[in-house]
Amino acid sequence: MSSAAPWWERGVIYQIYPRSFQDSDGDGIGDLAGIERQLDHIVDLGVDAIWLSPIFPSPMADFGYDVADYCGIEPIFGDLAAFDRLLAAVHRRGLRLILDFVPNHSSDQHPWFRESRSARDNAKRDWYIWRDAAPGGGLPNNWISDFGGSAWEWDEATGQYYLHAFLKEQPDLNWRNPDMRAAMMDVLRFWMDRGVDGFRIDVLWHIVKSERFEDNPPNPDWTPDRTERDRVLQLHSTDQPEAHAISADFRALADNYGDRVLIGEIFLPNDRHARWYGTAERPQVHLPFNFQLIENAWDARTLWRVIADYEASLPAFGWPNWVMGSHDAPRIAARVGEAKARVAAMLLLTLRGTPTLYQGDELGIGEVAIPPDRVRDPQGLRQPGLGIGRDRARTPIPWDASPHAGFSTVEPWLPLNADWPDRNVAAQSRDPSSMLALYRTLLRLRRAHSSLSIGGLTLLDADDHVLAYERRHSDERLLVALNFGAETHRLPVAPGTIAREVLASTCPGRTTDAELAGHEGRIVVIEDGG
Repeated sequence: MSSAAPWWERGVIYQIYPRSFQDSDGDGIGDLAGIERQLDHIVDLGVDAIWLSPIFPSPMADFGYDVADYCGIEPIFGDLAAFDRLLAAVHRRGLRLILDFVPNHSSDQHPWFRESRSARDNAKRDWYIWRDAAPGGGLPNNWISDFGGSAWEWDEATGQYYLHAFLKEQPDLNWRNPDMRAAMMDVLRFWMDRGVDGFRIDVLWHIVKSERFEDNPPNPDWTPDRTERDRVLQLHSTDQPEAHAISADFRALADNYGDRVLIGEIFLPNDRHARWYGTAERPQVHLPFNFQLIENAWDARTLWRVIADYEASLPAFGWPNWVMGSHDAPRIAARVGEAKARVAAMLLLTLRGTPTLYQGDELGIGEVAIPPDRVRDPQGLRQPGLGIGRDRARTPIPWDASPHAGFSTVEPWLPLNADWPDRNVAAQSRDPSSMLALYRTLLRLRRAHSSLSIGGLTLLDADDHVLAYERRHSDERLLVALNFGAETHRLPVAPGTIAREVLASTCPGRTTDAELAGHEGRIVVIEDGG
């Protein structure tokens, strides 16, 4: 890979959950002006692009993933003028801005759906997915909403069911309808004409369903501690072959605008996941999101196999990517603890491929208790007791030790992390041993060393405790060694190789000795010799 690699291959993406980043108007909810106010934090951190979770007008049944107008701004967050100011401020700082595009479903309050449900013969009826009841009455098939319960909702006025893969307030769009499809392509043009640098495409693998609407097969591995959705295998309701043509059309449109990036949210096994890159002649999304650092056990041997299998699955022209946290997943520090979260930071930012960092992980925010009366997430409210509530990942950023952590002048919409008086941006900025300082160091090294951004990767043999790999670009060779255990282990320097310089350690004050401390990650310059 040459130094002319596109920005999204060399760069790092930072996800902002706008409700929880910075409140500028004292209503307890973050907004666009608040994001603009805190852009210096993004610059100081050292990332290259920000991705905003949905900011479009919405009734907020699913906190913005139920879109009522794809070409507007939700008043809670601001207006189009505020968006334009933010976009200009982002670009002035040399950053890129990525929007969240939600193509599988709209809000039931979207004018399109209001027309669609008004009458069976309405021109927009086929813009959504309507089905008659089964013979003898009842649901059209056994498809289950990702939020639990049937994926079908009865509409009394027109005597049919409509499909919703998520909440009933989120009816699924019919991507087999050419007029609806053209309207959504116009949405992408609207925002790219405005200057946005790309899109994260929500639940991309959901957007086309089988034309025959067969029952999904039962899942033989389902147990009661899993979500209701997992009772069936989504064989006919997701990942249909026709969806790839739509993905390729998205890419062709983005390529017409030049230096844009498309990121697809796709949860699939490696072989099916890799198909979303398309082909060299007909490419699809640039980065089909890879969630395996979230989904797998946190030990050296498991992650060695995850990395090896994922790399082997990629097409020759495909660029890898890694995600460790998001607005949908438990925070990494809550999953593994702070010491291991420091090692996780080094893993995320030194693997081959584009990393996506989730807001707050750079502070090491851990588990946040959400009292029952403060729960807001519809997924957690609909299926309590399964530990799947997403509020714990969406809590506000603590900026300083002032009231309400500098996030707002009033009580935030979700609770802050309990240790916010000490775990905040201002405090960690003053502490050279903090998690924030570690992230800044790692991101600075990625920019200074092409080996860490676009270099090749060679996995070294793993044991039960240490995961190690070499990154190489041109004449530079770097060893990344990550100790997942609490015991000290030898630094895995191969015979005939010399460790010259420690560029970074997750344990402050570590030098060039030949041992990795417990829960230490280290980046070392190596060369032949010895």
